[in-house]
Amino acid sequence: VQQAMAVLKDFYAKSAEATALAQTAQTPAEDAPETFDKPYTGMLPEGGSVVDFLEVILSDFARLESETATAEQTEQDEYEKFMFESKKDKALKENEKGHKDAKKKDTETALAATEQELKLTQEQLDKAIAYYEKLKPTCVDSGITYEERVKRREEEIQSLQEALKILQGTDLS
Repeated sequence: VQQAMAVLKDFYAKSAEATALAQTAQTPAEDAPETFDKPYTGMLPEGGSVVDFLEVILSDFARLESETATAEQTEQDEYEKFMFESKKDKALKENEKGHKDAKKKDTETALAATEQELKLTQEQLDKAIAYYEKLKPTCVDSGITYEERVKRREEEIQSLQEALKILQGTDLS
């Protein structure tokens, strides 16, 4: 854009003096149509020239380039911050995963040991219950009611006391 502006400025500077394409027989005033009060000079002084237009484009381009560079730098900084935070978060989560895996392994080991202990204890309990069931009929379940057992026990105590008296020689009747 700057090169184009330089070329155009050079062209317009030389165009006032250039006569290569101009007709020399007539002056511009003679060549102008009758409807004009003054000679035709184009639209340069009124709405601005191509150079003015290019200067506006150049200033807009410079402003846009500056805004874009600022926006890109801001986005780059945000990206780098995001990537740093993401890497840090990932490292923390991987570390936490390692701890949880180790804890899981320890818990599974403890569970297996506890299950083995439960199995052994259950086997001992089953053997004790089987032995209890084997002894139960002879010890607990004799088929005699409680009152009969109390009566027999009293008779046994009384006969033991009599035997004691006989042995001691106190009652020989």
